[in-house]
This record gives sequence, C-alpha cells and structure tokens, in this order.
Amino acid sequence: MATDNTLPITVEFSGGLEMLFSNERKHSLSIPINDETGTRSNIAYLVRHLCENVMKDPRKDMFVLDGTVRPGILVLINDADWELEGEEKYEIQKGDNILFVSTLHGG
Repeated sequence: MATDNTLPITVEFSGGLEMLFSNERKHSLSIPINDETGTRSNIAYLVRHLCENVMKDPRKDMFVLDGTVRPGILVLINDADWELEGEEKYEIQKGDNILFVSTLHGG
C-alpha cells in the first residue's frame, strides 16, 4: 500500500527472468521515495531492493553482475529504453512501469 513516503510502481519480468521472482511476471510494489542515504530512489536502488526483498531464487548472478543489471537484460522504463532515461540513475516516479527482459537464452 502506497503512503506519502512511498512510490507505487509496477515491475515486470520476461524472457525467463520471471523464474527468479517466484514465476511471477508482474509485481505491484511500493518502494520508499528516498533510498537509505536519503537520495531519491532510482533504478540502482530498485535493483538492490528487488534482489534483497523480492527475489526468492538464490541465483542473483543471473540478474545482477558487479552491482548492476547483467548485460543481456533490457530495461524499459515506461516503454522507453533505460539508456534514454539515464540508466540506473533514473529517479523513479509514482506509477512507473519498469520491465526487465532477458535476451540470454540457452541453445
């Protein structure tokens, strides 16, 4: 439930990433407006939050590498490539939809 100190957002996973998140593709979350340092919550904070609080699978290395989203995972913020939005520095806004899509497939 969102309060004045939280941001309601939707986070989605596809391309196999949903397996790391209890096989749920869509998550409705409320995250703090500010991170633990008092800075506005951004994608970097969201990735940490997802790993620490939402991901149940122990294979965190399939989602993050060196503290950021693993290469081969596309991140869309409100249907726009995160590279156009500032990547992990993008400050999350109320109602944002953030989609993580894995392009890594076995074969």
